[in-house]
Amino acid sequence: QVQLVESGGGSVQAGGSLRFSCLASGRTDSIYAMGWFRQAPGKEREFVAGISWNSGKTYYTDSVKGRFTISKDNAKNTVYLQVNSLKPEDTAVYYCAAGRSSYLSITYRSLGAYDYWGQGTQVTVSS
Repeated sequence: QVQLVESGGGSVQAGGSLRFSCLASGRTDSIYAMGWFRQAPGKEREFVAGISWNSGKTYYTDSVKGRFTISKDNAKNTVYLQVNSLKPEDTAVYYCAAGRSSYLSITYRSLGAYDYWGQGTQVTVSS
């Protein structure tokens, strides 16, 4: 089992920045990749960014490229999401996820590809 705890959400004005952290504990040696998803009110949860735990290869959804940066610190078992130039449409609950399968290199956008989820952290961006 892997446990994930997110932190770093909050309320900011448009154009502002935040940095999320996701601390993994437990069987972290089983993690192949981690990702960040978000769910806005009334919408489905969607992929935002992902990172391979060993290689560090990163993946982004088009709407956040150039504004969001995912990174990791294996020694701290922590994945980060730096979010800049925030827009009101970025308002959502942001979730950290971890997956064990190497197929994540292909399926990283899919919610079902991840085995473990954090509790989420709220981000509110005002105009």
